[in-house]
Amino acid sequence: MTKNMYKSSKRSFPVYDSLRQAIIEQALKPGVKLPEDSIGETFGVSRTLVRNALVRLDAEGLVDIQPNRGASVAEPTIEEAYDIFDMRQCLEREVMHRLCQMEPGPIIKALKAHLAEEDKVLGKDGTRSIRLAGEFHILLAELTGSQILANYVNEIVSRCSLILARFAQAHSAECGVEEHAEIIEAIARGDAEHAITRMHGHLRGVQDRALLNPEDEREENVAAILSRYRGPGG
Repeated sequence: MTKNMYKSSKRSFPVYDSLRQAIIEQALKPGVKLPEDSIGETFGVSRTLVRNALVRLDAEGLVDIQPNRGASVAEPTIEEAYDIFDMRQCLEREVMHRLCQMEPGPIIKALKAHLAEEDKVLGKDGTRSIRLAGEFHILLAELTGSQILANYVNEIVSRCSLILARFAQAHSAECGVEEHAEIIEAIARGDAEHAITRMHGHLRGVQDRALLNPEDEREENVAAILSRYRGPGG
């Protein structure tokens, strides 16, 4: 990679990170158009840098790029949703198995600190609650020490957030926080069977809430949405 290419790639990260966060937090809903010119103006970057970010998100399944039609937030089908949740069950079962074989002290400390953050925003900041709920599962995977497993979980949790944005009924995050606490307790005991069972039930609960809501209104002012994700120097 040349020096100029490296600079361009590095500059595109804020655009990628902001778009990804806006999608995961369900600010940008499935199907919303992502015009390169408008996004470029919001972040003060070229359309080329915006396109690089969109291509990366397309590879992760969060954005759909169609020839002559541009990019939009991906709209997973119900069949894809079930398949993704099945794969997530497999991945998070492996996470539970590995964590329960490890020294619990540092793991539990990190998980309880994250749970405290979830509890702090419960009922106060729905957007942040959504993000923290997904990050709990990503943290679990990271604590296994396997970068490969963490990468897979990171991607599939992000795609589940997109699925929920399209299909899920509105619900309280309180049950999720309580279930996270139960999962932590099982890991603290090194009880892999119970941890796997609790995780399975937790994910099934999330999946069961993924019901189609076609009347959902989409906020399509992409520039206004993304301006909230732009850094202070952006």
